Amino acid sequence: MPDHLLDVDQVAVILGTTPRFPRRLIEERRIEYVKVGRHVRIRASVLAAFIAANTVSPTQRRARLGVAA
Repeated sequence: MPDHLLDVDQVAVILGTTPRFPRRLIEERRIEYVKVGRHVRIRASVLAAFIAANTVSPTQRRARLGVAA
């Protein structure tokens, strides 16, 4: 099954941003895209990889030793 191509508005909805943010990602070449004529599309798998690559995991908090109350 081929990967779905998403337009800028659909990407913005998935990311919870305005369409300006995906357009900036495209302009700065921070995300892979496909040109279909004059239209720009982003593969769903590329968007998922972008989200995964920019996900920050929480860190373990270390106990504070020797701190007086």
